Amino acid sequence: MSRQVQLRNFVAGEFVAGTAVFDKVSPVDGTVVAQVHEAGADVVDAAVKAARAALTGAWGRSRVAERAALLRRIADVIEDRADDLLRAEIRDTGKPEKQARELDIGRAALNFRAAADVIASAGLDSFLTELPDGRRALNYAVPKPLGVVGVIVPWNLPLLLLTWKVAPALASGNAVVVKPSEETPSSATLLAEVMAEAGVPDGVFNVVHGRGPGSAGEFLATHPGVDGITFTGESATGAAIMRSVAPHVRPVSFELGGKNAAVVFADADIEQAVDGLSRSIFTNTGQVCLCTERVYIEEPVFDSVVAGLAERARELRLGDPYAAETTTGPLISAAHRAKVVSYLDRAVAEGASVVVGGGIPDLGPDLAAGAWIEPTLWTGVDNTSTVMRDEVFGPVAGLVPFTGEEEAIRLANDTAFGLAAAVWTTDLDRAHRVAGRMHVGMAWVNTWYLRDLRSPFGGMGLSGIGREGGRHSLGFYSQPTNVCIGLAAGPRPGEHGWPAA
Repeated sequence: MSRQVQLRNFVAGEFVAGTAVFDKVSPVDGTVVAQVHEAGADVVDAAVKAARAALTGAWGRSRVAERAALLRRIADVIEDRADDLLRAEIRDTGKPEKQARELDIGRAALNFRAAADVIASAGLDSFLTELPDGRRALNYAVPKPLGVVGVIVPWNLPLLLLTWKVAPALASGNAVVVKPSEETPSSATLLAEVMAEAGVPDGVFNVVHGRGPGSAGEFLATHPGVDGITFTGESATGAAIMRSVAPHVRPVSFELGGKNAAVVFADADIEQAVDGLSRSIFTNTGQVCLCTERVYIEEPVFDSVVAGLAERARELRLGDPYAAETTTGPLISAAHRAKVVSYLDRAVAEGASVVVGGGIPDLGPDLAAGAWIEPTLWTGVDNTSTVMRDEVFGPVAGLVPFTGEEEAIRLANDTAFGLAAAVWTTDLDRAHRVAGRMHVGMAWVNTWYLRDLRSPFGGMGLSGIGREGGRHSLGFYSQPTNVCIGLAAGPRPGEHGWPAA
């Protein structure tokens, strides 16, 4: 066995080897940075059984206040181990240090504190009912854990999205089996250490490594002992998971792909819009489900917005993730770059004009084996273009002029996806009117990626099923038992001293 970092599965509080080992390759320079122990069906089965055992033990009898306190301890340990988690995240993804520290690591701790606050303040739905015949009853709903939850997370924001799901799952009293992406196994493995250090009982948090079909992902999704699956990733993978859980009629929560639109009206603050769009197109090398890949710009300001975005794209600096000047990392893998490059080629073949980018950058011999791509903008495309229909998941966007509000709404909603949209305008009435007509789960006005973690997060159409965030997450991770208590008939209003209405 080589002396590379070994990333093992975590089952019932112990790190265990897998049935096979595969290399994790850095997207920065193509070097092998870790060896990952792939979980066979037996390891996944042991993880599910460990989670089930935890539910029947002390964890299954834990109180809300105890779980909230535990979540806050987890957040504290994440902050204590921030440098370790940072290195793990950069090793897997190659994203710039500043972004990883501020976004990924910071949000990981915040996700646990937010879930603790939500569960601590959650009340019970209760109703005092009086029927016309005088019968009375008190109905109240007792929330119970969903059970063993399979948590399948993607590679683009691995620690952020993992903790986004695990925190409310644990807050609700569940036990989890996590399957991180094979591209980003490091932070999930390290989070297992964090959980143990924070005092999470054995079996409550488990990690199984591997791929999807014929590997840990399929074994987890089809396991009869799993009570529900939460997944973030591609729409096609979500459809495959739905087929897997159908025989057992298990609930699912999916946050899937997006082909998000932005609409820039002529009355917008153009500098503000260009700044916001440059973030929404290029953040994390375009590898965020919320990123903008379609920009519709009102004709009077089309040229100025295109010029502004091109200038921002040219200012981006690709390179060493630890270098202070680096703004943009690589794509996640050579395979994903090949996919993105195929869209770059197809756009040109279908008549697009490349405003900026459009190829693979030359970053010198040290980074030549990395998965680098140029930030790219196109004009000369429309809603029939392949790059305006398919989710590319890279630092790319098509720029299209429009005339009038109705055309802008029609173009923005002309997609099978429905995750997010952004509207840029200084007209308050238009802002409310247009944002409300976007067929999406989230609509921003004059901003992007600004959220209250208590607000609902999710999409429509091919972009997903269900909502996450605050109490909306608790709705998936718990199931209520309604208790109805029959009460003796009481006095009617106006009788026995009751005031009449």
